[in-house]
Amino acid sequence: MFENEKSFIKTKIKDYLETEAIDDPAIEFRQIPFSGEWGLAVPLFPVAASEARSGKRVIVPQRAQELAEGIKTSIGQAPPGFSHLEAINGYLNLYFSNAAYARRVVDTVIDAGAGFGRGTARHQTVMVEYSQPNTHKSFHVGHLRNVILGGAICRILEFAGYEVIRANYLGDIGLHVVKWMWNYLKNHRGEVPGENKTHWMNEIYAEADSLFQDSENEAEVRELYARWNARDPEIVALWQETRQWSLEGFEQIYNLLGESFDRIYFESDVEDSGIALVQQLIDRGLAQDERPDGPVFIDLDAVLGTKEEYRVLVVLRSDGSSLYATKDLPLAIQKFSEYDLDKSVYVIDVRQSLYLKQIFKTLEILGFDWADKLYHLPYELVNLPGNVTMSSREGTVVLFDDLVAEATQRAKDIVEVKNPELADSVKDKIAEAVALGALKYTMLSRDNTKVVTFDWDAALDFNGQAAPYIQYAHVRAGSILRRAGEALPEAVDFPDQLEKAEVDLIELLTRLPAEVQRASEDFRPLVIANLAFDLAKAFNDFYNTCHVLNAEPTVRAYRLRLVAAAKQVIATSLNLLGIAAPSSM
Repeated sequence: MFENEKSFIKTKIKDYLETEAIDDPAIEFRQIPFSGEWGLAVPLFPVAASEARSGKRVIVPQRAQELAEGIKTSIGQAPPGFSHLEAINGYLNLYFSNAAYARRVVDTVIDAGAGFGRGTARHQTVMVEYSQPNTHKSFHVGHLRNVILGGAICRILEFAGYEVIRANYLGDIGLHVVKWMWNYLKNHRGEVPGENKTHWMNEIYAEADSLFQDSENEAEVRELYARWNARDPEIVALWQETRQWSLEGFEQIYNLLGESFDRIYFESDVEDSGIALVQQLIDRGLAQDERPDGPVFIDLDAVLGTKEEYRVLVVLRSDGSSLYATKDLPLAIQKFSEYDLDKSVYVIDVRQSLYLKQIFKTLEILGFDWADKLYHLPYELVNLPGNVTMSSREGTVVLFDDLVAEATQRAKDIVEVKNPELADSVKDKIAEAVALGALKYTMLSRDNTKVVTFDWDAALDFNGQAAPYIQYAHVRAGSILRRAGEALPEAVDFPDQLEKAEVDLIELLTRLPAEVQRASEDFRPLVIANLAFDLAKAFNDFYNTCHVLNAEPTVRAYRLRLVAAAKQVIATSLNLLGIAAPSSM
C-alpha cells in the first residue's frame, strides 16, 4: 500500500543524500501509529551511523537530525497524498491527509479482495512436515495441535509468497503395528472397519496393548514380529490392507479439518536405507558399533569436541532393529534429493528438541550443505481440564472424533438458543464451523511452546477471545451489507474527521500485510490469531458506536465500504488459521 508514494519519497531522499556523498543508503519506512493523523517515518540514524563507521567524524544523533532537515528542505512542499512533512529527532515524518488515507486503505482492501495482504512471490520453497500419526493407532487431541499448527503455518507461508510443500510422515512399522496385527488375527480375524475407521483401529490397538502385558501373549507377538521381519507374504498382505484402513481413517479427519498433503512419506520406505546409512557411519568411524551387547551410537560431543551439548545419538538397537533416528536421517536426505528446498520445517513435540538437534548436527557432520536449512517448530502438550495429558496407550484416551462430536453438540446448543428458527441442516453446518473454529483457535491463540489446557466455556465464548467471537463479527458485517439491499457503493471520499472507532478499525486493516510477513518469518500463527481478535473487537466497537444503515447518504456510503473491507480482512485472517468465516450463526 502507498508504494507509489514511497517510491517517490525514496527517490527524493537518495537524490539529496547523493549531494552529501552518501551512496546506496538504507532507507526504511515505518508506519506512525495514529495520533490525530496517519503517517510514515523514515529514520536517518542508520545513514548517520554508516557515515560514522566509514570514518567520518560525526555525532550520530545530530547528523541524523541534520539529514532529516536537509531532506525536508530538499523535498519542499508536501508531495501529492501527504498533508505535511516534519524533521524531528532524526526522523523524516510524512503525514497523510486523513480522508485520503482512509479512502486508500478501504479501496485497496476492496479492490484486492481475498488477495489483500498477500506477499509477492519469493521464489523460495519450504517443506512443512506435520501431523505424522502412527497407523494402527488413534488420532487424539495431542495430534490435533500438530496438524492445526502445521496447517496454519502452510497457509501463512503460502500467503506470504513462499512455495509450500505439505509433507506427512507416517509411522507404519514397528512393535505397535505388529501388536495390532497379532490381536486382529487372534481376536478379530475377518472383521472390517465401519464408517469411523480410526476409532475402530484404536479399539483394537488399546486391547492389544493391554493383552501384551501377559508374558504368553508377548511371546506370540514376538513370534509374529519375526514373521514380519522375514517378510512372510501373509503378514505383509495383512499389513498392507490394515495400513490402508488407517490411511482412509486419517483422510476422513484431514478432510474435516481442511488439510491435504502433497507428499506422504512412510517409515517403511526409509528403514532399509537408514540401516545402510548406519553402516556408512560405522565405516567412517563416526558411529561406534557395540552389538550384540550394546547399540550403534554416535558420541556427537566427542566427534565435535563439545561438552554435553549434543550428547549421544543411538542409531541402531543392539539386535539390529531400527529406531526413529535410523529413519529420520535418510528421510531428510530423500527430501532434499526430491526437492530444491530453501527450508525444511519439522512440526514436532517440544520434547524432541534435543533429538532433532542431534539429527540436524549428524547430517551436518555427514557433509550435507543443506543441514542448516532444517528447522524444528516445537509445540507443547494439550491438556483437558484437570491437566489430563493425552496418550494413545490408554483405552480412556479422548479421541479426535469424540472431541469434535462434543464440540459440535455444544456449539449446536448455542446456535439453537441464538437462532432457533434456522433449519436443522443449517444449524448443523453452523455448529460444525463454530466447533472446529473453537478447537483451532484454542490451539493457535496461545504460543505453540506453551501448554494448552482446553476449556469449553473459553473456547466457545461469543464474547471473549475465541473463534466464535471473531466469526460472529464476520457474520455481523455480512448482515449489514445484506440489509443495505443494494450493490456496494462505488469508491467514495471519507471525511477528515473520523470517529475513534473508525480510526481504530482502519488502522487494524492496514496491519494485515506486515503481520502476515511477521508470522511467516517467525513461524507464529499466534500473530494472525491476535490480529483476528483485534479486528473483531474493533469492528464490534464500530458496530456499537457508528450508525451505518441509518446514517445520512454520504456517511452511509463510506461506512458501508468500511464494513465490506473489515469483513474481508476478518475472513482472510480466519482463513489463514484454517477457520471458516460463516455467513450466519
